[in-house]
Amino acid sequence: MAIPSPDRTPTDEILDFLLSAPTPEEVIALRPSEVAQRRLRYLLERNRNEMLDDAERAELESYLQVEHFVRRLKIRAQEKLAESE
Repeated sequence: MAIPSPDRTPTDEILDFLLSAPTPEEVIALRPSEVAQRRLRYLLERNRNEMLDDAERAELESYLQVEHFVRRLKIRAQEKLAESE
């Protein structure tokens, strides 16, 4: 059974989060929504089984790019916290 694409993309979630002016602690605690997690698991499973269509492949790439950005953001937040100690 296909899991439909969420109305809000992972990029939308991150942009809204950043617009809320989060603290470094909130950045470090950031986790994807349950909807985003379910969709990513679905895409990863289809990728493992070599069943992705072009749109799903592009969507998976978008998820991976957002994940990379968030990892870098969390590293910066940890550095900022370390500087203030």
